[in-house]
Amino acid sequence: MKKLIELDNLTKEFNGQVVLKGIHLDIHENEFMTLLGPSGCGKTTTLRIVGGFEEASSGEVLFDGIDISTLPPYKREVNTVFQKYALFPHMNVFDNIAFGLKIKKLDKDIVRQKVMRMLSLVGLEGFEKRNISQLSGGQQQRVAIARALVNEPKVLLLDEPLGALDLKLRKAMQIELKNIQKEVGITFVYVTHDQEEALTMSDTIVVMNDGNIQQIGTPTDIYNEPENRFVAQFIGESNIVEGKFIKDFLVEFDHQQFVCVDKGFDEGQDVDIVLRPEDLDIVEEGQGKIAGVVSSIVFKGVHYEIMVETEERMYKVHTTDMSEVGKKVNLDFWPEDIHVMETMGTY
Repeated sequence: MKKLIELDNLTKEFNGQVVLKGIHLDIHENEFMTLLGPSGCGKTTTLRIVGGFEEASSGEVLFDGIDISTLPPYKREVNTVFQKYALFPHMNVFDNIAFGLKIKKLDKDIVRQKVMRMLSLVGLEGFEKRNISQLSGGQQQRVAIARALVNEPKVLLLDEPLGALDLKLRKAMQIELKNIQKEVGITFVYVTHDQEEALTMSDTIVVMNDGNIQQIGTPTDIYNEPENRFVAQFIGESNIVEGKFIKDFLVEFDHQQFVCVDKGFDEGQDVDIVLRPEDLDIVEEGQGKIAGVVSSIVFKGVHYEIMVETEERMYKVHTTDMSEVGKKVNLDFWPEDIHVMETMGTY
């Protein structure tokens, strides 16, 4: 994919506080990229710098190889959809979507053609004369997206646009947004703190924390191959165990050595081990790898969350099989279920 936007060593300070600490990031054509992280990590600031609503303290924003760091928002080939949709309440749906086209003084027939296509794209055919106040939150969000897309930007920036919606509508809109992105074939850069949303929608996820990028990768890479403790804890649920790398394909934790699929660490190096709860199996005593006792069971709807206490620590297990508190069991897992990471202390 062609590189469209380059962020080169971006920093940003607010009142002496550094909120971006040298961001390097490439955004490609037709990519759905999500900036993911907790509140205050710098993801919205990064988006606003790309959109021209904030100016970086240092560094460059390159668009098609040209530095646009000092260009105002209206001169950039990007449009932004905010969490608060900022629709014009005195205009109907048609006029809200057509607003940017009318400013460009396009022919009325062309304006109507473009607006009607957008209404079809976001599933709002027949709503063109409806007042904004008569629309649901999800419908208003679609109008905001249509208004941004009708100007045919090369990049659409979305700052937590689903944050105001209820859970069921939010999940439906995640799928819809991804379909819209495929349909229009432009780059989407999406900001969220919701890990499930990022995993559902993205081609590429950028995990951020404390003004730094922690990891960039596909949803599968980010989930299955977290690079550090923060990513492993933030994306999904994890059992993170302190261990030792014995040699290639062999690690030690919980007073035992286990075959793994990782290599390339130093022999004897302290490491962090990730075991996802869904990758652990509870088996009868004496039949698995680590002995423990069931300490609690919580029904989560689609699975049970069972805590198993071993000699060394507590493990969380997700399973559809019921057990009983106080039962002596073993935990079992495969070598590929063990993921070895550099140890980076506690977050």
